[in-house]
Amino acid sequence: MSFSKFMSTTLGRSIRVVAGLVLIVLGFVAGGGWITLSIVGLVPLAAGLMNVCLLAPLMGQPFKGASR
Repeated sequence: MSFSKFMSTTLGRSIRVVAGLVLIVLGFVAGGGWITLSIVGLVPLAAGLMNVCLLAPLMGQPFKGASR
C-alpha cells in the first residue's frame, strides 16, 4: 500500500516524530487528565525514531521501515 510505503520515507518518519512531540506538549500544557495524551504521544514518537510502522503489518507490509 502506498500509505505504509510513504510512512517508511524520511518525510513519513518526520511527520510521526513531530506528531508525537505535538501530542506530548499538548498533554502537558493542558494538564490534569490530558497527561494521558502525552503518554499516547510517545507511541508515534518512538515509532518514528525507531523507523517502524505499527500499522504496516495490517496492510501486508514489513514492520520495520528499512525492510521496504
